[in-house]
Amino acid sequence: MSFEFFIGGRYLRAKQKQAFISLITYLSIAGVAVGVMALIVVIAVMSGFEADLKARILGGQAQAILMRHTGPFTESAEVMRQVESVSGVAAATPFIYTQIMLRSTSAITGAVLRGVDPATVGSVLKTLAQVNLPEGRPPGEGDGAAAAMPGIVLGKELAKNLGVVVGDVVQLISPRGMLSPVGHVPAMKQFKVSGYFESGMYEYDQTFAYINLRDAQRLLKMGDAVSGIEIRVTDIYQARAVADAVLSRLGPGYYARDWMQLNRNLFKALKLERRVMFIILTLIVLVAAFNIASSLIMMVMGKTKDIAILKAMGATERSIRKIFVLNGMVIGTIGTGLGFILGLGVCSLLERYNIHELTGDIYYFTTQLPVKVEVLDVAAIVIAALVICFLATLYPARQAARLNTVEAIRYG
Repeated sequence: MSFEFFIGGRYLRAKQKQAFISLITYLSIAGVAVGVMALIVVIAVMSGFEADLKARILGGQAQAILMRHTGPFTESAEVMRQVESVSGVAAATPFIYTQIMLRSTSAITGAVLRGVDPATVGSVLKTLAQVNLPEGRPPGEGDGAAAAMPGIVLGKELAKNLGVVVGDVVQLISPRGMLSPVGHVPAMKQFKVSGYFESGMYEYDQTFAYINLRDAQRLLKMGDAVSGIEIRVTDIYQARAVADAVLSRLGPGYYARDWMQLNRNLFKALKLERRVMFIILTLIVLVAAFNIASSLIMMVMGKTKDIAILKAMGATERSIRKIFVLNGMVIGTIGTGLGFILGLGVCSLLERYNIHELTGDIYYFTTQLPVKVEVLDVAAIVIAALVICFLATLYPARQAARLNTVEAIRYG
């Protein structure tokens, strides 16, 4: 054991003449522990929130959307073939979207209507993998069977707002109607609720309604045209590169947006919140670091004669500095270690037990508090806490090293 470690250990283990110094030391350890614990828990919750939000968005939204500058296009089959031939594309499906009104016997509300192809939409939008979207059939069409009412799939919250269940009939009102002697008349058509979807995203579940692509084309009088192509990619973080490759294959006239562009503001806000919370909670560790500095300064004042004797016996200024830096770092390391253990323990409890249920009208989704502990985040917190504690030891250690030996012995 080195000389500095031996002396520093004796100072930490020895009973202080002034109990107040020991109290400051314990408060310093507790302050660092609480700060590190709070940082780990808050950053883990925010990381979990971002990861869960990303998974829910990608479950109910394509990773890339291809559209034409001039609006709807009819050559969807050829475009689909070329899109699916691009490396990195996992699946593609055509879609139509518009805004409509839905009316039930008890309520009326606005919604975003999407016409989708039941054969391919499940491979792109995972929330629609098991839904049933029967196509409407006019009387006498095909085998002469009776008319069949088209089906509509509603978001769970949207169905709750309308007060409907599976099998109920809703009235779909589209602003794209027709001109009549009395003016513009909106198109109205009855649909039977054939199912629900639940993405876990409150905004999606109370806004979107899906019908068969053919029914949407007839309702909006679009013929064989579609609004665009939704694309699922094999690697979500390569969505932009895949979208660019698709545009290169198709040539000018088309544009594509990936999921990161569609949700840019949301994820930027989440990253900003994480940085701000890290800075704010680091102030707790900073306050504890001031306590460490105070404890060491009072220790130096109490050990003035001891320091003078050590210097008279040949101890260098570097050795004296090292003694008090080591003392401060031991306090900081113990506090950081306790905070690390407590932080991981609290995160484990939050993952195991549903302590707080999130409400969809306040948060983006309804679920229990999400937690995701990332190694890099925890490492950054621990390193930041230790660096702050180290910086807090420099001034007291410097003052101890600069102590005048003769005056300390004479007046100590």
